[in-house]
Amino acid sequence: MIDINNIRKFDFVAYEKYCREVPYYIFPTKLYSPEDLFDKFDIDNPDTSFNECYDTRVFQHVVKTGKVPLDDHEIGARSMHDAAIRRVLMNHYKTFDRNRLVGIMGGHQLSRCDSYYRQVVDIAKRLTEDGFFMISGGGPGAMEATHVGAWMAGRSDKEVDEAIAILSEAPTFEDQGWLVQAFKVRRRFPLVTEYKSLAIPTFFYGHEPPTVFATHIAKFFDNSQREDLILTAAFGGLIFMPGSAGTLQEVFQEAVQNHYLTYEVSSPMVFVGKKFWTEDVPVMPFIDHMVANGRYRNVDATVFDETEDVIRTIKRQIG
Repeated sequence: MIDINNIRKFDFVAYEKYCREVPYYIFPTKLYSPEDLFDKFDIDNPDTSFNECYDTRVFQHVVKTGKVPLDDHEIGARSMHDAAIRRVLMNHYKTFDRNRLVGIMGGHQLSRCDSYYRQVVDIAKRLTEDGFFMISGGGPGAMEATHVGAWMAGRSDKEVDEAIAILSEAPTFEDQGWLVQAFKVRRRFPLVTEYKSLAIPTFFYGHEPPTVFATHIAKFFDNSQREDLILTAAFGGLIFMPGSAGTLQEVFQEAVQNHYLTYEVSSPMVFVGKKFWTEDVPVMPFIDHMVANGRYRNVDATVFDETEDVIRTIKRQIG
């Protein structure tokens, strides 16, 4: 039951004033772009300019007010922002064939020098060229590689090699120059405008810079809402690269959605790296056991090493 007395105690005038003073848009009317988030970034003065960027200013505010805020005004402001971004995102999804929405999940620590990074780039590039729309959590590692692949769609393997060589000069987001090298690739290889991709990062993990290779970015304060939106949108399938606890959470969350046909569809779950997913982190034997015993229904999970197998499995969804 709603407590009318508490509602009357809420200072709506102060709330309106608070909303005018926060460093983020309360009612965004479009998805973010890298240019929005890194509005002040200067490749020749990266350290100082990075601290002046919209994305950095908002994260500093999050740290100051709490990742899980207790202030009523801050709670309200963040909720309004996320509700607006969600509405814009849902309208954005309507412009695509949902069976061509494909997500790639995987570790944020994946190095740009790792063979798995290049494999993600190749997978995303080829699927983008074949008319799929790639989605990721929008951070570094496997997530960034997803959007690098989409960004480089339509270009040659030699150009991809050159792009990754530039990126590899700063292998992880913890290395100095990580963002600079990304902007160097964008400058060297301007976007082929017909190819687009979507990143869904979070200010909750704002210490991880979002990728600058996604053409559209839906950035949320609420991390759980953001994770759910990635999984629910990828009707065309989810590709799981090696990762740690966060990736495992997403594996089982997706399995549950498929089991119950929560959205009236079962999306293929494609794991990349047989040794990783069968021995190091034995998810596949567990899923196979659950399916065989009827404890998982409607779960279509496969594991491969080769890019061709991954792409073929995803394409099977559209006949």
